Amino acid sequence: MVYGALDIGGTKIAGALVDGEGRVVAAARRPTPARESAEAMMAAVASVVDELATRPEWASLSRMGIGSAGPVDTSAGTVSPVNIPAWRGFPLVERVRNHPAVPDGVEPVLVGDAVAMAAAEHWIGAAKGVANALCMVVSTGVGGGLVLGGSLHAGTTGNAGHIGHITVDQNGPVCPCGARGCVERYASGTAIAAHALESGWTPPGGLPATAREVAVSARAGDARALAAFDRAGRALAAAIAATAALVELDLVVVGGGVSQAGEVLFAPLRRHLRSYAVLDFTRDVPVVPAGLALDAGLIGAAAAGAAAPRLSRSRAGTGGRTPV
Repeated sequence: MVYGALDIGGTKIAGALVDGEGRVVAAARRPTPARESAEAMMAAVASVVDELATRPEWASLSRMGIGSAGPVDTSAGTVSPVNIPAWRGFPLVERVRNHPAVPDGVEPVLVGDAVAMAAAEHWIGAAKGVANALCMVVSTGVGGGLVLGGSLHAGTTGNAGHIGHITVDQNGPVCPCGARGCVERYASGTAIAAHALESGWTPPGGLPATAREVAVSARAGDARALAAFDRAGRALAAAIAATAALVELDLVVVGGGVSQAGEVLFAPLRRHLRSYAVLDFTRDVPVVPAGLALDAGLIGAAAAGAAAPRLSRSRAGTGGRTPV
Protein backbone atom coordinates (compact mmCIF):
# COMPACT_ATOMS: atom_id res chain seq x y z
CA MET A 1 0.00 0.00 0.00
CA VAL A 2 1.29 3.46 -0.90
CA TYR A 3 -0.17 6.93 -0.57
CA GLY A 4 -0.02 9.56 -3.29
CA ALA A 5 0.93 13.10 -2.35
CA LEU A 6 0.98 16.47 -4.10
CA ASP A 7 2.54 19.59 -2.59
CA ILE A 8 1.68 22.79 -4.45
CA GLY A 9 3.40 26.06 -3.63
CA GLY A 10 4.43 29.31 -5.23
CA THR A 11 7.84 28.00 -6.32
CA LYS A 12 7.39 24.28 -6.96
CA ILE A 13 4.81 21.60 -7.61
CA ALA A 14 6.04 18.36 -6.05
CA GLY A 15 4.58 14.89 -5.98
CA ALA A 16 5.50 11.66 -4.23
CA LEU A 17 4.52 8.14 -3.40
CA VAL A 18 4.86 7.52 0.34
CA ASP A 19 4.76 4.19 2.15
CA GLY A 20 3.02 3.39 5.42
CA GLU A 21 6.08 4.36 7.46
CA GLY A 22 6.23 7.83 5.96
CA ARG A 23 9.10 7.10 3.58
CA VAL A 24 9.15 8.75 0.15
CA VAL A 25 9.61 5.93 -2.38
CA ALA A 26 9.20 7.98 -5.56
CA ALA A 27 9.14 11.71 -6.28
CA ALA A 28 8.58 14.19 -9.11
CA ARG A 29 8.89 17.96 -9.27
CA ARG A 30 8.10 20.87 -11.60
CA PRO A 31 8.53 24.64 -11.26
CA THR A 32 5.31 26.48 -10.50
CA PRO A 33 4.12 28.66 -13.42
CA ALA A 34 2.59 30.96 -10.82
CA ARG A 35 2.10 33.95 -13.15
CA GLU A 36 0.61 31.92 -16.01
CA SER A 37 -2.94 30.78 -16.66
CA ALA A 38 -5.01 28.43 -14.53
CA GLU A 39 -4.69 25.74 -17.18
CA ALA A 40 -0.90 26.13 -17.36
CA MET A 41 -0.82 25.57 -13.62
CA MET A 42 -3.01 22.50 -13.92
CA ALA A 43 -0.85 21.15 -16.75
CA ALA A 44 2.16 21.27 -14.44
CA VAL A 45 0.22 19.35 -11.78
CA ALA A 46 -0.87 16.78 -14.35
CA SER A 47 2.73 16.38 -15.51
CA VAL A 48 3.78 15.48 -11.95
CA VAL A 49 0.98 12.90 -11.71
CA ASP A 50 1.98 11.53 -15.12
CA GLU A 51 5.54 10.96 -13.93
CA LEU A 52 4.47 9.30 -10.68
CA ALA A 53 2.11 7.04 -12.59
CA THR A 54 5.06 5.55 -14.49
CA ARG A 55 6.47 4.11 -11.27
CA PRO A 56 5.68 0.48 -10.41
CA GLU A 57 4.59 1.54 -6.91
CA TRP A 58 1.67 3.45 -8.46
CA ALA A 59 -0.16 0.13 -8.87
CA SER A 60 -0.48 -0.04 -5.07
CA LEU A 61 -1.94 3.48 -4.74
CA SER A 62 -4.75 3.44 -2.17
CA ARG A 63 -5.20 7.05 -1.05
CA MET A 64 -4.07 10.49 -2.21
CA GLY A 65 -3.56 13.78 -0.39
CA ILE A 66 -2.97 17.29 -1.71
CA GLY A 67 -1.28 20.02 0.27
CA SER A 68 -1.68 23.43 -1.37
CA ALA A 69 -0.76 27.00 -0.64
CA GLY A 70 -3.83 28.69 0.70
CA PRO A 71 -6.44 29.67 1.35
CA VAL A 72 -8.02 26.33 0.57
CA ASP A 73 -11.57 25.08 1.00
CA THR A 74 -11.36 21.45 1.94
CA SER A 75 -15.09 20.80 1.82
CA ALA A 76 -15.45 22.27 -1.69
CA GLY A 77 -12.12 20.90 -2.90
CA THR A 78 -11.04 24.31 -4.19
CA VAL A 79 -7.91 26.44 -3.81
CA SER A 80 -7.26 30.18 -3.99
CA PRO A 81 -3.54 30.59 -3.22
CA VAL A 82 -2.53 34.18 -2.51
CA ASN A 83 0.68 33.72 -4.50
CA ILE A 84 -0.96 32.00 -7.53
CA PRO A 85 -3.30 34.68 -8.96
CA ALA A 86 -4.85 32.50 -11.69
CA TRP A 87 -6.28 30.03 -9.20
CA ARG A 88 -9.30 31.52 -7.47
CA GLY A 89 -11.81 28.92 -6.34
CA PHE A 90 -10.01 26.47 -8.62
CA PRO A 91 -11.53 22.95 -8.42
CA LEU A 92 -8.23 21.19 -7.79
CA VAL A 93 -9.62 18.05 -6.16
CA GLU A 94 -12.02 17.45 -9.04
CA ARG A 95 -9.30 17.98 -11.63
CA VAL A 96 -6.87 15.63 -9.93
CA ARG A 97 -9.59 13.02 -9.36
CA ASN A 98 -10.38 13.11 -13.08
CA HIS A 99 -6.77 12.63 -14.16
CA PRO A 100 -6.72 9.47 -16.33
CA ALA A 101 -4.03 7.80 -14.21
CA VAL A 102 -5.83 8.22 -10.87
CA PRO A 103 -7.64 4.94 -10.10
CA ASP A 104 -11.40 4.88 -9.67
CA GLY A 105 -12.33 5.14 -6.01
CA VAL A 106 -9.26 7.17 -5.00
CA GLU A 107 -10.67 10.45 -3.70
CA PRO A 108 -7.98 13.14 -3.25
CA VAL A 109 -8.03 14.83 0.17
CA LEU A 110 -7.15 18.55 0.23
CA VAL A 111 -5.42 20.38 3.09
CA GLY A 112 -3.43 23.58 3.33
CA ASP A 113 0.28 23.08 2.70
CA ALA A 114 1.26 24.20 6.17
CA VAL A 115 -1.41 21.99 7.74
CA ALA A 116 0.13 19.14 5.75
CA MET A 117 3.54 20.03 7.13
CA ALA A 118 2.11 19.99 10.66
CA ALA A 119 0.60 16.56 10.03
CA ALA A 120 3.96 15.24 8.86
CA GLU A 121 5.96 16.70 11.72
CA HIS A 122 3.44 15.31 14.22
CA TRP A 123 3.49 11.89 12.53
CA ILE A 124 7.23 11.23 12.25
CA GLY A 125 9.02 14.57 12.63
CA ALA A 126 10.07 17.12 15.23
CA ALA A 127 6.60 17.37 16.82
CA LYS A 128 6.09 13.61 17.23
CA GLY A 129 4.48 12.94 20.62
CA VAL A 130 3.91 16.67 21.32
CA ALA A 131 0.42 17.61 22.49
CA ASN A 132 0.34 21.28 21.46
CA ALA A 133 2.51 22.58 18.64
CA LEU A 134 2.63 25.25 15.98
CA CYS A 135 4.32 24.06 12.79
CA MET A 136 5.28 26.77 10.30
CA VAL A 137 6.33 26.84 6.66
CA VAL A 138 8.54 29.83 5.83
CA SER A 139 9.12 29.82 2.09
CA THR A 140 7.70 31.81 -0.85
CA GLY A 141 4.87 32.50 1.59
CA VAL A 142 4.41 31.89 5.31
CA GLY A 143 1.87 29.38 6.61
CA GLY A 144 1.22 27.29 9.67
CA GLY A 145 -0.67 24.40 11.13
CA LEU A 146 -1.69 23.57 14.68
CA VAL A 147 -1.59 20.42 16.76
CA LEU A 148 -3.87 20.86 19.78
CA GLY A 149 -4.57 18.24 22.41
CA GLY A 150 -2.49 15.73 20.48
CA SER A 151 -4.48 16.02 17.22
CA LEU A 152 -4.14 18.07 14.07
CA HIS A 153 -6.52 21.04 14.17
CA ALA A 154 -7.31 21.92 10.55
CA GLY A 155 -10.43 24.00 11.16
CA THR A 156 -13.70 23.95 9.24
CA THR A 157 -12.20 24.91 5.87
CA GLY A 158 -8.70 23.52 6.47
CA ASN A 159 -7.01 26.89 7.07
CA ALA A 160 -6.58 26.96 10.87
CA GLY A 161 -3.12 28.12 11.92
CA HIS A 162 -2.61 30.35 8.87
CA ILE A 163 -0.06 32.45 10.74
CA GLY A 164 1.34 34.19 7.66
CA HIS A 165 -1.67 36.44 7.59
CA ILE A 166 -1.60 37.59 11.18
CA THR A 167 -1.01 41.35 11.27
CA VAL A 168 2.18 42.28 13.12
CA ASP A 169 2.27 45.95 12.03
CA GLN A 170 -0.98 47.88 11.79
CA ASN A 171 0.69 50.50 9.60
CA GLY A 172 2.67 48.01 7.54
CA PRO A 173 2.57 47.41 3.80
CA VAL A 174 -0.55 46.04 2.14
CA CYS A 175 -0.37 42.27 1.67
CA PRO A 176 -1.73 40.56 -1.47
CA CYS A 177 -4.42 39.13 0.83
CA GLY A 178 -5.71 42.68 1.34
CA ALA A 179 -4.67 43.23 4.97
CA ARG A 180 -1.83 45.39 6.25
CA GLY A 181 1.37 44.32 7.93
CA CYS A 182 1.01 40.55 7.58
CA VAL A 183 3.85 38.31 8.75
CA GLU A 184 4.30 37.17 5.15
CA ARG A 185 5.24 40.70 4.06
CA TYR A 186 8.25 40.57 6.39
CA ALA A 187 9.32 36.94 6.73
CA SER A 188 8.73 35.17 3.41
CA GLY A 189 11.72 34.46 1.22
CA THR A 190 10.41 37.02 -1.28
CA ALA A 191 10.09 39.68 1.42
CA ILE A 192 13.58 38.98 2.81
CA ALA A 193 15.19 39.35 -0.62
CA ALA A 194 13.15 42.46 -1.46
CA HIS A 195 14.08 44.20 1.80
CA ALA A 196 17.75 43.37 1.36
CA LEU A 197 17.72 44.77 -2.19
CA GLU A 198 15.96 47.94 -1.05
CA SER A 199 18.71 48.50 1.53
CA GLY A 200 21.44 48.30 -1.11
CA TRP A 201 22.43 44.63 -0.90
CA THR A 202 23.49 42.89 -4.10
CA PRO A 203 23.65 39.11 -4.59
CA PRO A 204 27.13 37.61 -4.48
CA GLY A 205 28.70 36.51 -7.75
CA GLY A 206 25.82 37.66 -9.93
CA LEU A 207 23.48 35.01 -8.48
CA PRO A 208 19.70 35.57 -8.42
CA ALA A 209 18.34 37.73 -5.62
CA THR A 210 16.65 35.17 -3.37
CA ALA A 211 16.57 34.56 0.36
CA ARG A 212 19.16 31.82 -0.12
CA GLU A 213 21.70 34.35 -1.43
CA VAL A 214 20.74 36.82 1.32
CA ALA A 215 21.55 34.07 3.85
CA VAL A 216 24.95 33.50 2.22
CA SER A 217 25.73 37.20 2.59
CA ALA A 218 24.43 37.24 6.16
CA ARG A 219 26.77 34.39 7.13
CA ALA A 220 29.62 36.45 5.67
CA GLY A 221 28.66 39.35 7.95
CA ASP A 222 26.86 41.63 5.48
CA ALA A 223 24.93 44.10 7.67
CA ARG A 224 22.11 44.61 5.14
CA ALA A 225 21.53 40.88 4.78
CA LEU A 226 21.62 40.40 8.55
CA ALA A 227 19.08 43.22 8.94
CA ALA A 228 16.71 41.54 6.47
CA PHE A 229 16.77 38.32 8.49
CA ASP A 230 16.45 40.23 11.76
CA ARG A 231 13.32 41.90 10.40
CA ALA A 232 11.92 38.51 9.39
CA GLY A 233 12.75 36.99 12.76
CA ARG A 234 11.01 39.84 14.58
CA ALA A 235 7.79 39.36 12.59
CA LEU A 236 7.81 35.60 13.14
CA ALA A 237 8.47 36.07 16.85
CA ALA A 238 5.54 38.47 17.23
CA ALA A 239 3.16 36.02 15.54
CA ILE A 240 4.45 33.03 17.52
CA ALA A 241 4.04 34.89 20.80
CA ALA A 242 0.47 35.84 19.88
CA THR A 243 -0.34 32.24 19.00
CA ALA A 244 1.18 30.97 22.25
CA ALA A 245 -0.95 33.42 24.20
CA LEU A 246 -4.11 32.17 22.50
CA VAL A 247 -3.67 28.40 22.63
CA GLU A 248 -0.60 27.63 24.80
CA LEU A 249 2.16 25.85 22.93
CA ASP A 250 4.65 23.18 23.93
CA LEU A 251 6.75 23.54 20.79
CA VAL A 252 7.18 25.56 17.60
CA VAL A 253 8.56 23.83 14.50
CA VAL A 254 9.81 25.93 11.57
CA GLY A 255 10.33 24.42 8.13
CA GLY A 256 10.27 25.53 4.50
CA GLY A 257 13.01 26.80 2.23
CA VAL A 258 13.86 29.91 4.28
CA SER A 259 14.41 27.76 7.38
CA GLN A 260 17.41 26.26 5.59
CA ALA A 261 19.22 29.50 6.50
CA GLY A 262 19.68 27.94 9.95
CA GLU A 263 20.86 30.22 12.72
CA VAL A 264 20.80 33.21 10.38
CA LEU A 265 17.01 32.97 10.84
CA PHE A 266 16.64 31.10 14.12
CA ALA A 267 18.98 33.27 16.20
CA PRO A 268 17.09 36.58 15.68
CA LEU A 269 13.74 34.75 15.87
CA ARG A 270 14.54 33.31 19.29
CA ARG A 271 16.04 36.60 20.50
CA HIS A 272 12.95 38.60 19.56
CA LEU A 273 10.65 35.90 20.95
CA ARG A 274 12.12 36.52 24.39
CA SER A 275 10.89 40.12 24.09
CA TYR A 276 7.39 39.27 22.87
CA ALA A 277 6.58 36.11 24.83
CA VAL A 278 6.70 37.57 28.33
CA LEU A 279 3.72 35.95 30.05
CA ASP A 280 4.61 32.96 32.20
CA PHE A 281 2.73 30.47 30.05
CA THR A 282 4.23 31.78 26.78
CA ARG A 283 7.82 32.14 27.92
CA ASP A 284 10.60 29.74 26.82
CA VAL A 285 8.60 27.83 24.19
CA PRO A 286 11.22 25.89 22.21
CA VAL A 287 11.60 26.81 18.52
CA VAL A 288 13.21 24.05 16.47
CA PRO A 289 13.84 23.27 12.79
CA ALA A 290 11.51 20.86 11.03
CA GLY A 291 12.67 17.28 11.36
CA LEU A 292 11.62 16.38 7.82
CA ALA A 293 13.22 19.34 6.08
CA LEU A 294 11.77 19.89 2.60
CA ASP A 295 9.84 16.59 2.43
CA ALA A 296 7.39 17.57 5.16
CA GLY A 297 4.71 18.90 2.81
CA LEU A 298 4.66 15.70 0.76
CA ILE A 299 4.69 13.38 3.76
CA GLY A 300 1.96 15.44 5.38
CA ALA A 301 -0.21 15.36 2.26
CA ALA A 302 0.18 11.59 2.28
CA ALA A 303 -0.79 11.54 5.96
CA ALA A 304 -3.92 13.56 5.15
CA GLY A 305 -4.83 11.11 2.40
CA ALA A 306 -4.27 8.15 4.71
CA ALA A 307 -6.47 9.72 7.37
CA ALA A 308 -9.33 10.51 4.99
CA PRO A 309 -12.10 8.60 6.83
CA ARG A 310 -11.04 10.11 10.15
CA LEU A 311 -10.87 13.57 8.58
CA SER A 312 -14.54 13.33 7.64
CA ARG A 313 -15.61 12.00 11.04
CA SER A 314 -13.56 14.53 12.99
CA ARG A 315 -14.97 17.50 11.09
CA ALA A 316 -18.49 16.25 11.63
CA GLY A 317 -18.07 15.47 15.29
CA THR A 318 -15.26 17.54 16.79
CA GLY A 319 -15.42 20.89 15.07
CA GLY A 320 -12.47 20.26 12.75
CA ARG A 321 -9.97 18.53 15.01
CA THR A 322 -8.29 15.90 12.86
CA PRO A 323 -6.37 12.98 14.34
CA VAL A 324 -3.36 11.81 12.36
